[in-house]
Amino acid sequence: MSGLLDGKVVVISGVGPGLGTTLARRCAENGADLVLAARTVERLELVAKQVTALGRRALVVGTDITDDEQVANVVARTLEEFGKADVLINNAFRVPSMKPFANTTFEHMRDAIELTVFGALRMTQGFTPALETAKGSVVNVNSMVVRHSQAKYGAYKMAKSALLAMSQTLSTELGEKGIRVNSVLPGYIWGETLEGYFGHQAQKYGTTVEQIYAASAAGSDLKRLPTEDEVASAILFMASDLSSGITGQALDVNCGEYKA
Repeated sequence: MSGLLDGKVVVISGVGPGLGTTLARRCAENGADLVLAARTVERLELVAKQVTALGRRALVVGTDITDDEQVANVVARTLEEFGKADVLINNAFRVPSMKPFANTTFEHMRDAIELTVFGALRMTQGFTPALETAKGSVVNVNSMVVRHSQAKYGAYKMAKSALLAMSQTLSTELGEKGIRVNSVLPGYIWGETLEGYFGHQAQKYGTTVEQIYAASAAGSDLKRLPTEDEVASAILFMASDLSSGITGQALDVNCGEYKA
């Protein structure tokens, strides 16, 4: 069977446990070769083994996307290895402060914006020439935090809202080059990482993982949380030629919790 990304080279930044690893696997299953960029090289090497086990090629490049020289390096290494780049998925993530603005330092907010917004912009700028040649696609992994105004999410929402605004502007600026720029907005993503977090919370508050899951999913139409594979499927759709007529859009993946 042919895959959605047959013959394409996909660059993923922020390949950690959870969604980043699932994305790499799903891209490989759909025929792509991978460039894996993150600061933790040991994690990248483990993911690369999954990719090569599926018969695809994987290039590991330790990269801090807040550093101009390191971003230039991952671009150069990609072109040396593959000669092209068809898709860029900006998935870098840092745990937000989860404090009210009054207790969040400006340094913390700057760090969040530097990684989430400027990091994605550096990667997009760096890969623009290659993506123009490929008439390629950029997918920015955003968050449902932009759809609500819950207390203690201020710094995180600020950074993700800026990422969304930047994505919309980039879709206009890069559209003439044939490059599409879209966003995918998940909330909680069910998988081992979230299950571990719920387990910690359950122990802290004297409840169960099942009860925390039920409470977290109660506001959704489907009464459940999207899985890592379901979120990855939405990203693959935006990355692939199936969405060739779509740019500047934000696709919510939340099992019906919020209505855009």
